[in-house]
Amino acid sequence: MSVNLIFKIAAVGILVTVLSQVLKHSGREEHAFLTSLAGLIIVLFWIVPYIYELFETMQSLFML
Repeated sequence: MSVNLIFKIAAVGILVTVLSQVLKHSGREEHAFLTSLAGLIIVLFWIVPYIYELFETMQSLFML
């Protein structure tokens, strides 16, 4: 896992937080929720390959 991925996740977190707060203060709670959900899905798409690689490595370690 590279450091760039951590910075990307942090950037998405900051952006989603700011957008969510702006939307909540303007009275659009539904849009704020959808923005948070979209940010979570984006980050999950970035993380899932690394989790898959971790499980493959664990399986190869214990299946000698």
